[in-house]
Amino acid sequence: MNKGLWYNPPMQNDTIAAIATPPGVGGVGVIRVSGQDAFAIVLPLFRRPRGKQTLPASHTLTFGHIIDPQTQEILDEVLVAFMYAPHTYTREPVVEIQGHGGPLVLRRILHAVLASGARMADPGEFTMRAFMNGRLDLAQAEAVMDLIESETEAGQRLAMQQLRGHLSEQVEQVRHTVLGVIARIEASIDFPEDDIPTPTAPDLTPGIDAALVAVRSLLAGAEQGRLYRQGLRTAIIGRPNVGKSSILNALLRVERAIVTPIAGTTRDTVEEVANLRGIPLHLIDTAGITHTDDPVERIGVQRSRAAAESADVVLLVFDSSEPLAELDQRISDEVEAMGFGVLAADEEASAHKRPLLLVLNKSDREQHIERADLQRRWPNATLVETSTVTETGLQPLEEALALVALAGRNLHSESVLVTSTRHQEALRQAEEHLRAAQGSIEQQLPLDFVSIDLRAAYDALGEITGETASDDLLDKIFHEFCIGK
Repeated sequence: MNKGLWYNPPMQNDTIAAIATPPGVGGVGVIRVSGQDAFAIVLPLFRRPRGKQTLPASHTLTFGHIIDPQTQEILDEVLVAFMYAPHTYTREPVVEIQGHGGPLVLRRILHAVLASGARMADPGEFTMRAFMNGRLDLAQAEAVMDLIESETEAGQRLAMQQLRGHLSEQVEQVRHTVLGVIARIEASIDFPEDDIPTPTAPDLTPGIDAALVAVRSLLAGAEQGRLYRQGLRTAIIGRPNVGKSSILNALLRVERAIVTPIAGTTRDTVEEVANLRGIPLHLIDTAGITHTDDPVERIGVQRSRAAAESADVVLLVFDSSEPLAELDQRISDEVEAMGFGVLAADEEASAHKRPLLLVLNKSDREQHIERADLQRRWPNATLVETSTVTETGLQPLEEALALVALAGRNLHSESVLVTSTRHQEALRQAEEHLRAAQGSIEQQLPLDFVSIDLRAAYDALGEITGETASDDLLDKIFHEFCIGK
């Protein structure tokens, strides 16, 4: 008897099932079943040609039909893969049924599997089992969702790096270094009868310093990693009919927003994603900000303000074929009140500002805007002239956005980039505790104080890979996954 049939995973004893392909109609749909009874549940539902009922070889596709266990009705013509543990995604016995991708037929097959003894999988439960059974650590498990959701090739490569364990390896190296320092301290405290010498500052400082350098190196790339993963939210703001929708369409290279000569055509926010040198650029076209008595238009203006407040950067658009209007000035005041401004060379002066780019649209027409007024209002601002009719100025606009997004960072760095806010926070906590440990040594405090902070740093790093993650944290992470993954 094949021992794969009797593989019992260490954490779960029930068998789960779910549709693993996205909702909707497609050529092929997949139902995934995982657990110690996966083979016993699916095999009676599977009819092979010439009545064969033996298990096929592992990891091979076998042709046949899925039948309703109650009526013996043929539900679909399928290919089925029986995969023996532990060489599966979950390290449990897994069966994947590949049928036709119609919602009804997939639901009926799934119902037959559930009626035969499986239960419906929770969101992310397949990946959670892979984590619980030691196939993936927590950072790798999170990379699965990043890989699915990546919107650019650069984001996909970063997710693949993390899935392959590159981030986990670096974190574990730092944890190993910290644990070595802890061991030296605790050995001298716990076993004084063995005459283990009390470590001195020169004994401990190199290890702590090395760990701190490694943590700071990972943190240094965190903002760039966040951009690759989450993208740059860019709100296109201005009064009605300055060409905001035309700019959105031009940056997307597709006619996404409706454009007419009539002011107020856009009454709601329109959001689409463009690829800006590997970074997802979330462009938000907004309704023109103006005073209006129209209730629908008023809601659109409110949403425009909300979009600007949540943006990383604002494109403040003016119609260069007309003089600056009082409404332009009022919108400028609003944008500044939201915290957008010109980033100064002085980091402290720019600490609480989000970047702003000025766009003078309709440059193909006779010019009437007073640039001096804009420069007085926004000194040192980056100002880009565009025309969506002649397509001039679009490349400089993209370059200006890239400069704001990347801030001089190297996009093509091969180093590991931290893409998760959760990981970034854990690294910050580790850095804080390592600095506290350094401070305790410098102040010649008892080694117990040093050990407490080092333990805290060790545990903070363990939250990244999952070794010290709480059940609540695991539940939160995996419930963000889709059902079937």
